[in-house]
Amino acid sequence: MKTELLSIDTNSMDEKIQQLEQKISEAKQGGGEKRIDAQHKKGKLSARERIHFLLDEGSFEEIGMLVTHRSHDFGLEKEKYPGDGVVTGYGTIHGRLVYVFSQDFTVFGGSLSETHAEKICKVMDLAMKNGAPVIGLNDSGGARIQEGVVSLGGYADIFYRNVQSSGVVPQLSAIMGPCAGGAVYSPAMTDFILMVEQTSYMFVTGPNVVKTVTHEEVTSEELGGAMTHATKSGVTHFACANEIECINTLKQLLSYIPQNCEEDAPAVPYESNGSELRIELNTIIPENANQPYDIRDVINGTIDADSFCEVHKNFAENIVVGFARLAGKSLGIVANQPAVLAGVLDINSSTKAARFVRFCDSFNIPLLVFEDVPGFLPGTDQEWNAIITNGAKLLYAFSEATVPRITVITRKAYGGAYDVMNSKHIGADMNYAWPCAEIAVMGAKGAAEIIFKGEIAAAADKNAKWKEKETEYMTAFANPYRAAERGFIDEVIKPEQTREKLIKAFKMLENKVVNLPKKKHGNIPL
Repeated sequence: MKTELLSIDTNSMDEKIQQLEQKISEAKQGGGEKRIDAQHKKGKLSARERIHFLLDEGSFEEIGMLVTHRSHDFGLEKEKYPGDGVVTGYGTIHGRLVYVFSQDFTVFGGSLSETHAEKICKVMDLAMKNGAPVIGLNDSGGARIQEGVVSLGGYADIFYRNVQSSGVVPQLSAIMGPCAGGAVYSPAMTDFILMVEQTSYMFVTGPNVVKTVTHEEVTSEELGGAMTHATKSGVTHFACANEIECINTLKQLLSYIPQNCEEDAPAVPYESNGSELRIELNTIIPENANQPYDIRDVINGTIDADSFCEVHKNFAENIVVGFARLAGKSLGIVANQPAVLAGVLDINSSTKAARFVRFCDSFNIPLLVFEDVPGFLPGTDQEWNAIITNGAKLLYAFSEATVPRITVITRKAYGGAYDVMNSKHIGADMNYAWPCAEIAVMGAKGAAEIIFKGEIAAAADKNAKWKEKETEYMTAFANPYRAAERGFIDEVIKPEQTREKLIKAFKMLENKVVNLPKKKHGNIPL
């Protein structure tokens, strides 16, 4: 009798395991082979393939595989797919814990339902509790219309968690298909957005609505494609040629960023070859102060070889921002770019840099600033579009930052832009200048015209007098020594010494602590 019972129990367990395996198999099929093939024909991976390439082999643990929607309207009760259009869970990237959700376009077009949103919220909550990054792989047609306000509520639940997580754990968004309407606001509140060229787009209202309302004819790609947002709006930080490049960029980004706001930026092993001098830096700055050069040559000549990961490369190119390593340690770099618009600060460059500075400060990543700035961009377009408010964002971001902050003035540091670019006056820890640095209220030519206006007007040869006074002003002010005498510059250094000085200074600042005044939060000029 006992043997018979055991036999029944064993068979029953086998059947139950078979039933479980069948359900798992159904879940892994998503919307079915035909729809997965359609994804592939568009040059897109499936939701599970994306996770496979993103995470370390065998590390993914899925959560909510068998979740299905609860809707009974419009015949939805007859069409249910395990997982409900999003694959969620956790795993590792280079051994580090991350949480991930990957929307499945093969199931209801990846549309967001109540349960779809609940799955995403669950991994976001776990990420907050356990202090690990959240990565969203977005590929969705938007809210599931058949569910009405319930799906809209699901978006709001996600938005709220985006804000609560901001500055606590890193949040990365890869747009790998459509992302439209309310769906765009979750990625917009995350730290970095990556898009895939030709297969992804983001917009609040699509081409059809635009045509109806404004009578503009525009394609999805033109309105909200990867290159549009990488060059025109600055919404996306990276435009990637394909999904594999996008996934690899996600991994690269994470290598510079700590797990959460309580940890220090990651470091890699580093051994010096005995000398940190970089002689090539001595020859980068042109003899003619008005001649451009590429600030990336200065950056790459200073940091560890091949360690620069530029962010927002195609937007506001008059400023360069990105991550790098110095003696193996992670840094955030902000640098004026003399090769574009002479490196002036304008609306876009100010907001681009401010956003990056605030991210680095949120996650304990020290800041290195290379300064060569002739001032703010003049003109009605800039003034009418609030260069005052937008320029103040960068000033605010630097002033608020408590991470180690070092500035190197390579050439020009004029006017209010000198103050804004991490000057000693707004809390920079160490400020260096190269001997060719020009630190003044304005350029010598304009200054001479104002200061010596009467003398120039009275001179027989006005041009000769102007040149004479320009040289006089340049000799007196267009150098780093007046600022050094005041202590605004800590040291005037040879370009070749830059790397050596920075390694020592950042080492000295490793245990920096700043306590900001008690407040709920500041009111950044938005």
